[in-house]
Amino acid sequence: MRIDYDPEAMGGDAFYRFMTSVVIPRPIAWISTVTSDGSTENLAPHSFFSIASTDPPIVQFTSIGRKDSLRNVEDTGEFVVNFSSEPLLELINSTATDFPRTVSEFDVAGIDREPSLHVRPPRVAASPVVLECRSHTTLRMGNSTLVFGRVLHAAVNEEYIVDDRPSSERLRPLAKLGGHEWGTVGAILHLSRIPYEEPRPE
Repeated sequence: MRIDYDPEAMGGDAFYRFMTSVVIPRPIAWISTVTSDGSTENLAPHSFFSIASTDPPIVQFTSIGRKDSLRNVEDTGEFVVNFSSEPLLELINSTATDFPRTVSEFDVAGIDREPSLHVRPPRVAASPVVLECRSHTTLRMGNSTLVFGRVLHAAVNEEYIVDDRPSSERLRPLAKLGGHEWGTVGAILHLSRIPYEEPRPE
């Protein structure tokens, strides 16, 4: 027997908890931005994250409410996606605190920066992959804003490359699950896509 859930009857907060428990696993974009005056470099994880386009390369993350990442992107038009890897879990979680906008999560958590090549926000030095992005567009939807960014530059630490591409096994990606749950990749399954073949006439 199934249990029914009515979004209208439950209300937004309750159905949010339900949705984030079933839309899993979700990759985590660890977003670095900088204030318009350059005084504060912010860093925060966003678990509503995906690829929006491959040509041109555009990624997308969602800000629920008006968080510092969104405000800084709106002011500067730039951000960096730092790959969220399992060894970085404690650091990533430490930047999820709702600090004031004038407080840098890099400084509070003791996270080392490295300069980006094409945008002002710094990269996380320990992150294995970084995507430097320029804001393409933002789309307001309900209580959230979707931020689309064109990837201007990508950089990968060489030890994570196998057969000319980043290796999932070496990257050890983190994912967000429901509530306070986090996930890792676990066993990786290899299965090729089945090509379509026209039926042969009898």
